Amino acid sequence: MIEFRTPAQIEEMRPAGRFVASVISALAEKADVGVNLLELDALAHQMIRDAGAESCYIDYHPSFGASPFGKVLCTSVNDAVLHGLPFDYVLADGDLLSVDFAAKLNGWVSDSALSVVVGTPRPEDLRLIEVTGQALEAGIAAAQPGNKLGDISAAIGDVARAEGLSVNLQFGGHGVGRTMHGDPHVPNDGRPGRGLKLKPGLVIAIEPWFLHTTDEIYTDPDGWTLRSADRSRGAHMEHTVAITADGPLILTARD
Repeated sequence: MIEFRTPAQIEEMRPAGRFVASVISALAEKADVGVNLLELDALAHQMIRDAGAESCYIDYHPSFGASPFGKVLCTSVNDAVLHGLPFDYVLADGDLLSVDFAAKLNGWVSDSALSVVVGTPRPEDLRLIEVTGQALEAGIAAAQPGNKLGDISAAIGDVARAEGLSVNLQFGGHGVGRTMHGDPHVPNDGRPGRGLKLKPGLVIAIEPWFLHTTDEIYTDPDGWTLRSADRSRGAHMEHTVAITADGPLILTARD
């Protein structure tokens, strides 16, 4: 069921958005050569405790997950692009790391993701991150009242195609509110002018993710981590966005 929030409720969602943004920023700063993925998860866990927030991930067990997730953070490295289950891995020079984090604070959820290069970057990785960010910006710019959901999807897909990237439609954005994943589904490609009419009060996570040379993925033996079929690297960007009468409001904007 698609739910619409009142202006007062959107104001109530702001602290959750600020908190999630602060965690993403702290993780990006912490990520460095020699840092273990479990250290990043521990940092996020500590920040959750300190804020009196709740993890959206630790007990999460959807149909596509092999078991309850068990961690509070997704860490996807190199050819992993989504749902990366943190494990005992030390980041190496040149790794492409995507972190995805969602939490509930004061009864409201926010969700955000960011990709960074650890140490010495590959130019093609920096470009992939840049394009994924541009796709996120385009999707947010299309999240205007009176537009259609397909306008967001088409804006994201247009950026990908202009770069010669293919788009996977299995996983994309989603509604956000009292729970992490709700209606509507927000694909990363589509046709403009189609689908749900965007109205003030709709709160969604917009999250483009792309791989260098494929749109095919498979599930790692851990039962969670999604990797590219050809081992090419991936990038992932996400913000929680409220549609208001004045346009899109990014609840997880980082300083």
